[in-house]
Amino acid sequence: MQNNVDLPRVFPAPALPCAFVFLVLLCEKISRFGQAPRIYTPYIYMKTLKFKRTTALALARLPAVMVFSILFISVLFASSLLVSGCTDRFPSGYILEFPQVPELWISLLGEPHWRVVWLDPAGRKQTTDILSGGNCTGRIKIELPMTWANPVTAWPYWPGYNLIPGMFRPAGALFPFDVNNERLRLSWNAGIDAIFYWELAFAQSGLDTLDAGRLPFNFDWSRFRELFESEATNEAVREDPWVVDWRSVAERTVAGSFDRRRLVPETVTNKTIPVPAGSFNVNTGFWFGTSPFAKPLFFAEDEPSVFPVRFGMNVWVSTDGILRVNDNVWVFTKN
Repeated sequence: MQNNVDLPRVFPAPALPCAFVFLVLLCEKISRFGQAPRIYTPYIYMKTLKFKRTTALALARLPAVMVFSILFISVLFASSLLVSGCTDRFPSGYILEFPQVPELWISLLGEPHWRVVWLDPAGRKQTTDILSGGNCTGRIKIELPMTWANPVTAWPYWPGYNLIPGMFRPAGALFPFDVNNERLRLSWNAGIDAIFYWELAFAQSGLDTLDAGRLPFNFDWSRFRELFESEATNEAVREDPWVVDWRSVAERTVAGSFDRRRLVPETVTNKTIPVPAGSFNVNTGFWFGTSPFAKPLFFAEDEPSVFPVRFGMNVWVSTDGILRVNDNVWVFTKN
């Protein structure tokens, strides 16, 4: 179920504290009129997720006329910002814009259901399911924290074929990078970002002390996305980023630092599995994987059917049926 919690109003953090500081200074000026000047140092504590930042403001004693002038200007500035914060400058939620599902998936399995996962304004994980049925854009509106980068993940699944959420690679989005007015644009490319975000958070959760610089909302996501356009990145990874073991990359990033050279294909074990042979003439024998970027496999009648098996559950779909492989165990289900 979607949690319909109103998004809290966003007020500029420095405005009211500054006005408060100047009021305190004014009172201090009046109460200590004629006495020796001294420094007044108020502290403002600002919290974010799992870590604190403390900002110290040290202001020297000023002449009374200057204090009144600065106070008047700061109050006007704070008022204007508060008025703007009470308008519709920031939307109360974002409509999800779903990507185009690969036509081959639809031709073999039909339109998918979607399981959407996101963080609400309180930082709690929320989940909702969208049943299949044409274009899903506009069918869900979510509220997000507006104080840090955070992910949205959309898992396609087909319950009629026992293909549950998590088997096929997800689409995704990162706030605020994928915002377009009041819409949040999901894409298959950003699915990588969303999963890597969750993996970084998971890797951090097992540590006794947290390094704020390595928390996922402080990660350099713009530069991360540029890696998949760079020729310096492994070619196989550029073609299909899902060949990377993103959990391993996240764990090593949290333990040390992010290194582009770790973006390499995960080790696979080639397994020969007897499946129906195909024919180009009738367009059969093609086996499609769970990544929207992966090229289909094809096995002719005179060659063995060898599948690249990775750790965990592997799934391939064809016109003949669905193949599930986990380590040395495989199950072929005919359509």
